[in-house]
Amino acid sequence: MQLSCLPVSFFRELVDGRMSVAEWARLGASIGLDAIDLSIAFVPDRSRSGVAALRRDIEAAGIGVTMLTTYPDFTHPDPGQRERELASALETLDVAAGLGARLVRVTAGQAHPETGRAAGIARAVEGLTRLVEMNRHASVTPVYENHAKPFVWQYTDFSQPPEIFCEIVARTAGTGLGVNFDTANATAFADNPVALLGQVLPRVVSVHAADTAVRGALQMVLLGTGIVPFPALFQRLKQVGYDGWICMEEGSFRGPEGVRAAARFVRETWAAA
Repeated sequence: MQLSCLPVSFFRELVDGRMSVAEWARLGASIGLDAIDLSIAFVPDRSRSGVAALRRDIEAAGIGVTMLTTYPDFTHPDPGQRERELASALETLDVAAGLGARLVRVTAGQAHPETGRAAGIARAVEGLTRLVEMNRHASVTPVYENHAKPFVWQYTDFSQPPEIFCEIVARTAGTGLGVNFDTANATAFADNPVALLGQVLPRVVSVHAADTAVRGALQMVLLGTGIVPFPALFQRLKQVGYDGWICMEEGSFRGPEGVRAAARFVRETWAAA
């Protein structure tokens, strides 16, 4: 198992420029992470030279990038906007390749009130499939997540209900689209997160390790202090020989010590599973 982290606790600081990506890279390296994760929102300069400079800053800290997260809204009712969402997601794949990242986390889209279930699933499947087909970078794999709601969206994720998520996974079989399984979202919105993992396990390329305090809503807490059944989830992964990336979503807002504590918890729990 290799460990990385998306720094939800530092999200605003990184977006606003009060913390640099280079600082985050140095912190991740000092904690002993195998890599760091970034949101596309942390990369305002997406020119080739800007991305190259950012990669140099990260690698100067002695670390690399595993995953770049982005938020395409493929369920939008406006066809023109869906095309713009696709173009933006393709740009993110270019940025990921430039940074040396292996994965790009993608989403189905928002639960727009005017978008019905059948139309939303069809649009999500079309958008995700086209994204994979148009990906120019063999080194970068798009991974679709059982997602909740990013700060940049008005509505929750259309595929937040587990049955919709599983249908989209099934209908994108054979496309090359991977799955990024989010432990907190699975626990908050599914009756049985271990069973949900089992339904998509053959497609799991990466795991977002996050914790939530309650069911029915995502209330992020320090990993290991909430209700996510990490031992059972890790055991299920190990049963099929999973030894890939666990990408922590650290949202405890406890500063660097929160990331350190989360990393210790994941490594110890994985070893014991």
